[in-house]
Amino acid sequence: MQTILDKQNYFFIGVAGAGMSAIAQYLAGNGKTVKGSDRLFDFEENNHTKQQLEAEQIQCFLQDGSGIDEHTEAIIISTAIESSNPEIAKANELKIPIILRADLLAAICESKRTIAIAGTSGKSTTTAMLFHILHENGVSPSLITGAGLVRLQKEGKIGNAYCGTSDWLLIEADESDGTLVKYKPEIGLLLSIDKDHKELEELFDIFETFKSNTQKQFVVNQSHLLAQKLSQNIQFDYGAGRSFEGSHFKQEDFIFRLKCRVLLATFQQ
Repeated sequence: MQTILDKQNYFFIGVAGAGMSAIAQYLAGNGKTVKGSDRLFDFEENNHTKQQLEAEQIQCFLQDGSGIDEHTEAIIISTAIESSNPEIAKANELKIPIILRADLLAAICESKRTIAIAGTSGKSTTTAMLFHILHENGVSPSLITGAGLVRLQKEGKIGNAYCGTSDWLLIEADESDGTLVKYKPEIGLLLSIDKDHKELEELFDIFETFKSNTQKQFVVNQSHLLAQKLSQNIQFDYGAGRSFEGSHFKQEDFIFRLKCRVLLATFQQ
């Protein structure tokens, strides 16, 4: 039976969005044929985003259905795409499967050794820091995140995706639309739980499911009172007084420095 990732030709409706463009770049970087449309392309001032996507071998179209044809195997949408969108109608006319972005990302996660970073705040920053640490230490992880990394933007890229050479993948896992429950990472990281897009009770349900879906280590921030309630194994947690603790934080322009204390005995099982 064919899975989502067995397909070759993908079309993203709303490809310029942060979450959509990241997955589109990841697929294109892994040899898939990727096309996409966006309302932003109606305006000349957005040509830079279009050019960045096209530099990653993603062909861009106006959101008028012109990029969808008989070769298109899957239409990718986010929860922001309305059912009245004319490209949805064309996909239905051609009987092309319509797949939610979250379902595609969940399939990608299962194909890699995934570290999913979740929480109501701090996800983009933490994902960027973990990517930098792993990349600088020769791990070469892949990346799908919601905000551009400066080191990638300096290369002219959007900066929210990277195709590494290892089996590791870092993703920013968003709880705002409830799709976090679809992911089954090898390692799950919970930074914080604060009332934001949803009520606390609903957030706890979502993060509890995320914890249950994590295949190996589930790591929480012990410095956050609500997050620490979901701790699975305090040996793997971080924060004040824990085996992993950051201190002496200092920011100078775009450079961020800190001292990190790690007790290696934590890993002696």
